[in-house]
Amino acid sequence: MPHALLAILLTGLILLATPISAQEDKGLDYASWETEARQAEQLLDDPDSTNAELRDMRAELVDWRKQFSDGETVNEARISTVNEQLNALGPAPAEGETESEEVARRRSQLQEQLARLQAPQLSAVEAFSRADALIHEIDKLADTRQAVALAQLSPSPLAPSSWAVAWKDGIALIEGIGAEAIEIGKNSTWTNLSQKLPQVLAYLISAVILLTYGRLWIGSLPSRLSIHASEYSRAVVVFVVSLGQIVLPMIGIYLAINAVRATGLTGPWITPVLDALPRAFIIFFSFGWLARQLFPKQAIMYDSLRMDKAQRNRARRMLSALGVMFAIHHVVSSALLPLGGIYERIGDTVNRVPADMSAAASSVGHFTILVLAGLALFRLGSTLRKLDTHDSFHGNIYRHTVLKYTGMFARLVVVFAVLFGAMGFINFANTLFWPSTLTLVLICVLVLLQDFVADVYAMLKRGEDGARDGLVPLAVGLLLILASIPLFLVIWGARRAELAEIWITFTNGMSVGGVNLSPGVVLTFLIVFAIGYSVTRGLQGALRNSILPKTKLNSGGQTAVISGVGYVGIFLASVIAIVSAGIDLSSIAIVAGALSVGIGFGLQNIVSNFVSGIILLIERPVSVGDWISAGGQQGIVKSISVRSTQVETFDQTEVIVPNSDLISQPVTNWTRHNQTGRIIIPVRVAYGSDTRRVEQILREIIEDQPVVTIDPPPSVLFRGFGDSYLNFEVRAILSDVMAGLGVTSEVCHLIAERFAEEGIEMPFPQQGVWIRNPEALHGGSDPKPAERQKQASPKQYPKSVNDPRIAFDDPDADGAGDADSGDAGGGGDGDR
Repeated sequence: MPHALLAILLTGLILLATPISAQEDKGLDYASWETEARQAEQLLDDPDSTNAELRDMRAELVDWRKQFSDGETVNEARISTVNEQLNALGPAPAEGETESEEVARRRSQLQEQLARLQAPQLSAVEAFSRADALIHEIDKLADTRQAVALAQLSPSPLAPSSWAVAWKDGIALIEGIGAEAIEIGKNSTWTNLSQKLPQVLAYLISAVILLTYGRLWIGSLPSRLSIHASEYSRAVVVFVVSLGQIVLPMIGIYLAINAVRATGLTGPWITPVLDALPRAFIIFFSFGWLARQLFPKQAIMYDSLRMDKAQRNRARRMLSALGVMFAIHHVVSSALLPLGGIYERIGDTVNRVPADMSAAASSVGHFTILVLAGLALFRLGSTLRKLDTHDSFHGNIYRHTVLKYTGMFARLVVVFAVLFGAMGFINFANTLFWPSTLTLVLICVLVLLQDFVADVYAMLKRGEDGARDGLVPLAVGLLLILASIPLFLVIWGARRAELAEIWITFTNGMSVGGVNLSPGVVLTFLIVFAIGYSVTRGLQGALRNSILPKTKLNSGGQTAVISGVGYVGIFLASVIAIVSAGIDLSSIAIVAGALSVGIGFGLQNIVSNFVSGIILLIERPVSVGDWISAGGQQGIVKSISVRSTQVETFDQTEVIVPNSDLISQPVTNWTRHNQTGRIIIPVRVAYGSDTRRVEQILREIIEDQPVVTIDPPPSVLFRGFGDSYLNFEVRAILSDVMAGLGVTSEVCHLIAERFAEEGIEMPFPQQGVWIRNPEALHGGSDPKPAERQKQASPKQYPKSVNDPRIAFDDPDADGAGDADSGDAGGGGDGDR
């Protein structure tokens, strides 16, 4: 049975390997490529080649170049294997040296095999260079033709002769269309139409309904729906439904055009116009929708731009008028009066009417449209440049500033476009004016889209305060701006093929330090790392809430385990993400080695704190929940992070201590291994107190405390004699040192009460005052010399030195007290 399974597996592998080998052996068709390359060279040498032919040829060359780029990596694995075999043979012998015949023969075979494997790569590299050169030649020729077209000088539209020619060509155009309409009205034509009449009528009736009643209905639908929508979803509903103001009328236009096409009566005069109408009406309806959304008569929820009613109405009218002129310009440019080269370069199909319209007619027609559209754009720019750039409502400062300067730029564009058009540079004037108009329109669309994103986010948050101005809408708005950059480039003449190549280059990535970075690589890295990070956090949560509380680890040990799991998990998630993204770790090692010097000098403090944090988590000299004293601060450790440790002091302040300080400096940990700790309470009594009785009282007080341990028992020590006191000390071990302050306070209360009951005095500082000139107190003559001698001798104080009274040494002291002497103690013993 195992042999049968092995045979089946081998058969399957052979069947799978056969097509793979065939695919690897299949080479590029260099004969076809040679033919294609010669055709491209001939097309480049032909001055009559069209832009469309060059564009098609360029697309084929890009495809060939892609094949050759893939061919440059053919046989890479086998080439690497052969090179390893050659390296295993050792270096080739130098000139004049020899090696064994067997090794030489094997080296020769491997070198021949290597040459055969590298031959397809060399051919692909050569063909790739040729294809790339041809593509660049086509691009250069296209740029040259575009520059020539822009610099083309047409007859001035202001010259009377140009108007005469334009009038003549216009009459010919009207006569051609009229002749075609007369041909349609013949009886034979109507006979042929009768068979298609039901289909035509169905298209036509549907179109009329959509363009009349349908357009009115969709125009009033947002206002009607906003009444029934909730407050936080109203803006989203209105915006989405308003898009029907473009879609529904466009369906009607397509039905109307199909009705005309279904007749089969259109000729060479009407067909180009019909082909241009769909895009023209898209432009017309889109501009109208944008004008109503950005400059509404009455805002349903809020104003995207802060403008007064007159400014809003003027901007709405001018933007709508600009849309009408843009639609007319499109029809005229693509069907009636095309300008050579300008529209073909961006890929538009140019259909010409049968009549050969002169350059003067084109110049006059385009200049007339340019002036009318320029008037609308100039007034719109004048309105926008009055926007208040200091308005902070809904973040309007940024958008107001952008639109204000865009409006100022649009006014300048109108002036220069009209001047160049009047001089006859119609192509350049159109290329300057209409892209500027589209740029302004795209900026307005971005403003609406940013508001829409903010409204969607607020709807998801169910109208939460500040949701519209949150970070998520801001980030998505920035992404919209970045995504619109290619559109701006296309508007200003960038070729789609060039943008496609830029995108391919972007997706293929760029090499940084031997590491190929591309969007796919970065996205893969982020996704895998996010998964690994989430798993790590989930495991930490399980350890914190379910597993570790059931173990005998203390809170500090549990925190260390959780932090260690976090570090290890993030490290593993990073490594797995790097490997999954296809990034070579050896390349990263090289980059890390190059950066190590900079890290050593510039980030040495951060690295030191990080390493110290790891040491703290491993050795755990300090853990979360410990009472420590470090750097003149005491408090409870709340958390230990990568860089620092957070300590909460006893006055409820947070102190951030760098981890390196906890490793390199002395730290007192009051609760490192257990909660027991010693307190010392100094006690002083007055001279003359019974020291044995004092010791007995203190011992009774401290032994009555519930948190004081029995083994070892507390002790009361007579420490010595001070200047005016007897020094005692109470020492006790507490089962919970965190209660030390409370125990000390309670013991002090009890000592004060017991000493008062026992009559034991506590000393405090005192001082004596001798008056050397007592006559100053009496205002009289100098006392007798004998009395003066008596005054000079100090009085004898009682043995108790804790008398608080101030002594006045008066020569008239008689024990009765004197009003002048001021008996501070209330009299009694002669001490004044």
